[in-house]
Order: sequence, then structure tokens, then C-alpha cells
Amino acid sequence: MRRVREFIDGIDLRKFRFWIQLGAFVLFVYGGYLAIDLGREIPIFSCGYNDQHGGMCYFMPLQHQLARPWDRLFSAASLGVLSGFFFFLLWFIIFNKAWCGYFCPLGTLQDWITVLRKRLAIPYGRYSKVQFFALKKVKYIFLAIVLLFPLLIGAGFLDGEWRAAFCKMCPGRVITPMFVGDFSQWAIDFSSKTALFLTAFGVAFTALFFVGSFIKKRFFCFFCPMSAMHYIFSPFALLRLKKDGAKCTKCGDCYHVCDMQIFDIADDVKSKNILRDDCILCLKCVAACPEEDALHLDIVDMAIFRSTKGGFAKRMGIDLKEEVG
Repeated sequence: MRRVREFIDGIDLRKFRFWIQLGAFVLFVYGGYLAIDLGREIPIFSCGYNDQHGGMCYFMPLQHQLARPWDRLFSAASLGVLSGFFFFLLWFIIFNKAWCGYFCPLGTLQDWITVLRKRLAIPYGRYSKVQFFALKKVKYIFLAIVLLFPLLIGAGFLDGEWRAAFCKMCPGRVITPMFVGDFSQWAIDFSSKTALFLTAFGVAFTALFFVGSFIKKRFFCFFCPMSAMHYIFSPFALLRLKKDGAKCTKCGDCYHVCDMQIFDIADDVKSKNILRDDCILCLKCVAACPEEDALHLDIVDMAIFRSTKGGFAKRMGIDLKEEVG
């Protein structure tokens, strides 16, 4: 058991994560070619506008279900909404926000854009604290659009063209079909003012996605309503990111590798549960921490991946014997 733990703690997280991300990208973008369908309740942006998806983002069916007339929505038909939510929650509680860091096609694409930027030796930008705390609120505005707009349709306050409004605004609608050769979603729909606004917003947001992701790490994740929804239900998830503040020296290594620039990961030495709404649970902070068991990933209360001096040395290529000598 000790050898297994040492192997896990010393794992090369970059390679481990790369292969999982690549496999998940193929599964969720091209799974249809292999007759794979994991359902319509997947907690990532695996877009239904891509006909070959291996599982669909939960937001598309959810918006359609919530847009029913209220007399139907709050009747026996609500069982369909509840069953869909149950399967979404079942998927989510297994991996928590690791869906963002390991499985989401849009998240993986942003990481690949970051690799390209590094290859071109172009420096990336960082957010100030003011910018960070302003941006982190935007995802909740989009989540409100996902949940409230369909309800307003069902109540008669919005017309049906606003059905699945967020899907038409989302970069996933434009981007994921591209990988199977479908570029039709780049078109702007001029059939009505509503369609014009939503599809034009979607194309503009997609352009911003590519430009922003080239300048900032995980740029779109700050705006992602799925991330906001994840955080709401994260207390029920099995995987948890924990911190022992007594062992933290505030060296800042965890913050410097954090793609989301989460200040609490380094500054907060009081909270045991250190997962925040912007966290993508990539575990780079755990891998970069040189303090023994200061950060760890738990399944409920059992640590399965911990920060260790030995693991840190292995990942950083440091010979501890030479350091001691």
C-alpha cells in the first residue's frame, strides 16, 4: 500500500492529465462515430450542435425542459426534469470540478492554445485582484440566463425564440462542430431580431474565446455557467480539495501554477476545504506544493493524491540527497 501511495504521489501530473484530456476530447467530440452515447446530462460543454458528440451538455435539454408552460412544468411532467437532474448530479458527484480540468472539450482546447502560446514564446497576462473578483461574477449572470430565461418563456414573458438562449450564445455551439468539419454555426441568423442578437453574440463570444485564451490561461472558464453550477453542488461530490493551513508556508508555488489565479489557494490558511468556484480541480497546485501533505485530493476523507517533498522533487527534477549535502 505504501508503494502504491508513493507512486501516486510522485506521478507526472502533466502527462497523466494530457492523456486523460486527449481521450475525453475524442470521446465527447467524436464518440458518435463509435456509436458511443453517454446521455444528455453530461456536466461539461459537449455540445449537442455537434452531431457526433459522445454525450451532450446538460444545459441544452435543461433549457428545453424548463421552457414548458408552467401548468405542465409543475405537473407530472416535472418528473422528466427531476430525472434529468438526477443523472446530471450522479455524473457530477463522482468527479466534482475535475470535469472542468480533465474532461471538458472547451477546457482542453484552451490548454492546447496555451501550449501554442508557449511554443511561440508569447507571455500571458495575469489579472489584478480587482479584475479577478469582477470577472468571477459573470459566470453567475450566464447561469441565470440558463435557468431563468426558459422559466420566463413558460410563464409567457418571453417568446419561444429565447428558448435555449445560452446555447446560441455559447462558444461551444460554434467550436465543437468545427472538429467534425461543420462550420455552419459560424453563420449569423437574420430571420428575426432575437435570432440575430443571439447568433451574433455567439460568433463574437467565440472570437473572444480564441483571442482571450491566447492571452490568458483558461480565459473562458471565468465566464462558464457550468462551473458556477458545479460549485453550487460541489459539497455533495466525492472528490474534494483540502488544505492543512498549519503546514502551509505561503511560498506561493500553488498560486503561480494555478491557471485560474485563485488567491485563496496560497493565502487562505484557515479553510480546510480549499475548492473555490473558479477551481477546475486540475491538481497542479497539489503537484507544485513542496510541503508534506499541505494540499491533498480526498475521496470523502481519504487522501488519494497529496503534496509531498519527494513528489515535488521528482516532478521538479531535484535530487534531495544533493540538496541535503
